[in-house]
Amino acid sequence: METADYKLLLTCPSGLSPSQVLFPFILLDIWEDRIQSNSSLYNGKKFRYGGCSLQDGGEARGVSQACLHLGSTDYRIFPRTFVGTNLNPLWENFLAPSEVDVIKCQHTASPLGNGAIVVTADNEIVVLRRSDNVGEFAGHLVFPGGHPEPEKVEVASSQNGQDPVVTTEELNKKVSEEMFDSISREVVEEIGVPATSLSTPVFIGLSRRILNVRPAAFFYMKCNLPSKEIHQLYSSALDGYESIQLHTVSPVILEHMKSKMPGCHQGGFALYKLMIEASTKV
Repeated sequence: METADYKLLLTCPSGLSPSQVLFPFILLDIWEDRIQSNSSLYNGKKFRYGGCSLQDGGEARGVSQACLHLGSTDYRIFPRTFVGTNLNPLWENFLAPSEVDVIKCQHTASPLGNGAIVVTADNEIVVLRRSDNVGEFAGHLVFPGGHPEPEKVEVASSQNGQDPVVTTEELNKKVSEEMFDSISREVVEEIGVPATSLSTPVFIGLSRRILNVRPAAFFYMKCNLPSKEIHQLYSSALDGYESIQLHTVSPVILEHMKSKMPGCHQGGFALYKLMIEASTKV
């Protein structure tokens, strides 16, 4: 599904557990201009989105399996950088003439972001208003989230200085664990709730905003705390500098607020609605 603001790359309305999602891991002047205007920006490694597929588990398994292909990128250093491509004012010049999404975006960094639709004990959805310190979409409404971190899965060097021996299977397992661990970590850090109050995240799909073709993976999580308590905990959130206000709203109210969200987060809300719709049909 594509709108003026986002495109849904993958929909998993039944919600997929960690065992059902595979993650095979496979310009400086612009950066300097941005860092001079906003000293809070910093460089960092990110996972590069390289396509996805959804496989039917068959009658024996009765479940689907999603596969997200990942590489590596960063904000600044590598040839396909986030600031140099996706955030470049001429970002459309990097798009290849193709209707196939992966081919179309093959020359962009496309760092994979993540977001969580967190539903409170009193059935409200958590939404944050971004601060002026962030690199893009300052003042916009977003779901809690950020990025999975490659540093969390890198294997330490061996004592003799040689590269450590790690199998592809072991690396992919670590990447998959980070995809789910990272969204729980982001929610705890951004809204201040304890990890024990959150359910295990389930993957509900991928959304890409039309503006600068930025992809994001979205998850559904339940928090066993009421909205009032979450508002109180938010004041001590570790990553509070990234946002200035927390809202807890009903899906009906959020429907009227979504135009103030970046396109990929509008897509995240669309994925949540597909999940709710599918659950009512069971």
